[in-house]
This record gives sequence, structure tokens and C-alpha cells, in this order.
Amino acid sequence: MFQFKKIPGLSILLLSGFMASAQALEVNISKRMSHVNTVHNGKLVKIKRNQDQTNVLSGAYTKTSRKCPPFCIQPMSVAPGVGTVGEVEVLNFIKDKVNHGTGVLIDARTASWFKKATIPGSINIPFNTFSKDGSDLLKVSALTKLGVTTRKEVEKEESLIDQMLGMLQDKTVEVGSQWDFSKAKYVVLWCNGMWCEQSPRAIRGLLDLGYPAEKIFYYRGGMQAWQSLGLTIVN
Repeated sequence: MFQFKKIPGLSILLLSGFMASAQALEVNISKRMSHVNTVHNGKLVKIKRNQDQTNVLSGAYTKTSRKCPPFCIQPMSVAPGVGTVGEVEVLNFIKDKVNHGTGVLIDARTASWFKKATIPGSINIPFNTFSKDGSDLLKVSALTKLGVTTRKEVEKEESLIDQMLGMLQDKTVEVGSQWDFSKAKYVVLWCNGMWCEQSPRAIRGLLDLGYPAEKIFYYRGGMQAWQSLGLTIVN
């Protein structure tokens, strides 16, 4: 199916990843999926696998061993109710949720890693944003991107940011009860790989705030697995 996505000054036609490519690929994602299109920073990006069948990894993601701690192997399950997904599920999430505005793909790494390269369609929300000692302003800004609002009744003329900051300063409100997650979006969080703790920490922070576990997914393979399959990355 065709879907039009509006971008200021630009209208882009998004094609389903299940539709045949204009030119057949030799290295497909799956038997029925050749590519998935999405928008990243206002530009159409076709996510596909590297067509060079002699290509090998280079750089940091070729390493097999890192000092533990902190670079310890992460468990398959982050927390009860949180699903763990692989690359095909992430691609379907981009196609079915991110492209429709009902889901958010979160690069939970620090900003410096995000600037180097990321998975198309991702937004950067560093893992420590949702920690208990994190900045209230950054926390509010991040949660608004995920469709979260506040339960507190306030004057209509107040902006959402003012409402939420006011609520955060109200010490009589119990932690976890101030947020309204009824319109929270589905989220997939990822980081550098199965040895990276950043996205699991971000997920635990979201859960502590009351984010519904059934709307959270963990892409454990992260950038290392993504690149090992030759999938498209962007700067």
C-alpha cells in the first residue's frame, strides 16, 4: 500500500518494503522483503542489505571481547512484559509503526555515537534521560515525543511543557502517578549490541516512570548485529 508522509516543504511517497524493487536485489532481507523505505531527517531512505557478497565488517563492531564490567553480555529478557525483537521485527516496526506515526525507534546511545551513524528512522534519546537523577526538562521533552502527557489538571493556556514541569515540582504527587500513558506510542529501543547496557537501562527507566511494558520492545542485537547483516545505516 502507498502512504503519503507530510514533511515541511516536501511530500514523500513511502513504498512498502514488501513491494518488488524496480531492480531485483540478489541479497534480500527475507524471501518476501527486499527493502523498507522510511524518512530520516527529511530524506527518503531505502533500508536494504549490502549487495556486495564479499563485504565484511570493519572497525569497532568486529571486536568480540570487551572488558566486563561494563561491557557485559545482556540477557535476552530485559524485564517482564517487554518483548525482545530481531532485525525483521525492527524493519516491520519501521514500516508499520514509525512510518505511520504510532511508534518511535529510539537510539538510546549517547549523542556522540548517534552522530557517527544510526539506524534509519531512529531518534536519539540517550539512555540516562529517564534515570531518577536525570534532568526533568530533558525527561519531559523526551516523554512528549512518545505521546505521554500529564494527569494534572491545569489552566488551558499553559503549554504542555509548563504543565509537566509544574507537575514534576509538585512533591505531593506520587512517582508514577503523574503521567498519562493512555496515548503512549509503541517504542523499540536499541544501542550498540548484545554487550551494551544503554538501551536496557533506558527501558528500566521508562518502566520506573510507569510506561506500559507491553508498548516497549528491546532490539538486543543493536548496531553490531544490524551492521553484521549489511543493513543500511545513516549519519
